[in-house]
Amino acid sequence: MKYIEHQTFDAERALYGSRDLTVRRCRFDGPADGESAFKECTNIGAEDSFFNLRYPFWHDHGLTIRNCELTQLCRAALWYSDHITIEDTRLHGIKALRECADATLRGCDILSPEFGWSVRGITMEDCTAESEYFMMRSTGLRFTNVRMKGKYSFQYIEDAVFDHCTFDTKDAFWHAKNVTVKNSVVKGEYLAWYCENVTFDHCRIEGTQPLCYCKGLKLIDCEMVGTDLAFERSDVQATVITPVLSIKNPLAGSSITVPAVGEVIRDMDGADGRVVLSPSPCKGCA
Repeated sequence: MKYIEHQTFDAERALYGSRDLTVRRCRFDGPADGESAFKECTNIGAEDSFFNLRYPFWHDHGLTIRNCELTQLCRAALWYSDHITIEDTRLHGIKALRECADATLRGCDILSPEFGWSVRGITMEDCTAESEYFMMRSTGLRFTNVRMKGKYSFQYIEDAVFDHCTFDTKDAFWHAKNVTVKNSVVKGEYLAWYCENVTFDHCRIEGTQPLCYCKGLKLIDCEMVGTDLAFERSDVQATVITPVLSIKNPLAGSSITVPAVGEVIRDMDGADGRVVLSPSPCKGCA
């Protein structure tokens, strides 16, 4: 492994095609405004370094980034790369991760619209994120203790598990398939429409009109707060432990157990799913 320390790079493709290289306490910034510093590299490390130029990590294989800052000007930072580890790093440029595979992020601060599109296999732990269209069309997600805020997140994702997360996000999980969300808080309007085989296990769900037009939907001992017009045209098996404002047109074959419900609306054919009032005490009941 070769090491470069305390240097500044601003040329186009400054370290193009490098192998077995680690940069420490370096800056990628300057008047030449060069792009693609580490394009088509293998076995690259970046530690305690500053990135302020575009497209630094494209088509890289084997990449470790630790304690670095990728600024707002560092757009589209990681594309078409694989076997990536990013730790304790600020990712603040738009489109920071796309078309990558086998990525692990720990302790990162993400401020990046359109982050994580079409990623295959991503583990994220102890991270915060603010984004729009977060993780769209990605597969193989494993998130633990992630706090995310933004609109239109997790659309079209597949094969994902989220544990002890907090998501404050509108239109989340639309068209998602084969997803489990457990021990988590999900806030926002129009949650998980058109999803398939999605399970919420011991979650708190907040917001209007959640979980409509779903197939194979499951809720296990979930709280639903401020939720009205829930489950419209959904195939659902649900156990809810808080009162629900209203339930609308659950499909035949569905079963929803709830301690109290303000209104059950049935105004379409085939909307005769069972709504069962639980005899046990519930959270939020008088």
